Amino acid sequence: MKFLDLAKVYIRSGSGGSGCVSFRREKFIEYGGPDGGDGGKGGDVWAEAVDGLNTLIDFRYQQHFFAKNGQGGMGRQRTGKSGSDIVLKVPAGTEILEEDRETVLADLREVGQRCLLAKGGNGGFGNLRFKSAVNQAPRRVNQGQKGVERTVWLRLKLIADAGLLGLPNAGKSTFLSATSNARPKVADYPFTTLHPNLGVVAIDGSEFVLADIPGLIEGAHEGRGLGDRFLAHVERCSVLLHLIDGTAENPVEDYRIVIRELDEYDGALAEIPRVTALNKIDALGRDQITRWIAELETEVGGPVLSMSGVSGQGVKEVLRAVHAEIRERVSIAAQSRMEGGAWHP
Repeated sequence: MKFLDLAKVYIRSGSGGSGCVSFRREKFIEYGGPDGGDGGKGGDVWAEAVDGLNTLIDFRYQQHFFAKNGQGGMGRQRTGKSGSDIVLKVPAGTEILEEDRETVLADLREVGQRCLLAKGGNGGFGNLRFKSAVNQAPRRVNQGQKGVERTVWLRLKLIADAGLLGLPNAGKSTFLSATSNARPKVADYPFTTLHPNLGVVAIDGSEFVLADIPGLIEGAHEGRGLGDRFLAHVERCSVLLHLIDGTAENPVEDYRIVIRELDEYDGALAEIPRVTALNKIDALGRDQITRWIAELETEVGGPVLSMSGVSGQGVKEVLRAVHAEIRERVSIAAQSRMEGGAWHP
């Protein structure tokens, strides 16, 4: 299934049915009076997060969603049938935006959450509603309310516990394939990964979800390379794993490039806890590894781990460090909920 994380859809709720003008006509009943029923309500348009979806590809082939109109009222005080609702089924983690792509209407983070996007029009009153002592045979009715027509954007942000960051060819896909059952494309040229990948990683009897996004390059916030459009998928991660290519000409400068791009995209994203690891140490000498680690720790201001996704050296230590950060964030979230505060990863 092709990955799609942004879709534009056109929706319209149903219009309400019109009221009915009708009078009771029966044998031996001289003055039956009005008996026109009300119109039915138009259908609503909902969005619902469902299980089993991880892409918006369904909205590539269908962009228009129109709910049914309500049926008009009928004689004998019969109300018209209400129009059926329509539900847009989206993956958990989908944001619904206005047409300006900035105003957030809803954020469906959990399976089962629903959002009303367009309310159906109410049905009009039949002439029975207008009967009074001074107007015993009214011919007045209401027309049903018109439905709401609007355009919205669906933007998917994958929900993962940890996210992988790094320049192209930093070894992110190799790391994901080595630590999970995910099988992303791995090759020796930049931008092998063209869309995010998810994998479930197991360590010390526990599991967490790891997201691999396409690599960043300098100027990504200006649209260079694949740009920063995929950074939204790591906004909800509890921790970021920053992999640095140890075989690069200057790993310290590579680290700075990625951090600058995070700052340019969203300052809050740069505040997410990070685990930094020097990758591809199987291709480096011991002295070179020591040198790069020392320079990176000075730049990072904290510990820098070393590993190799190909040989497996240091991989478990990196996974344990990532898992420890996730557990800490989960405990903070639990404490915040107990105190009644709102917490978001």
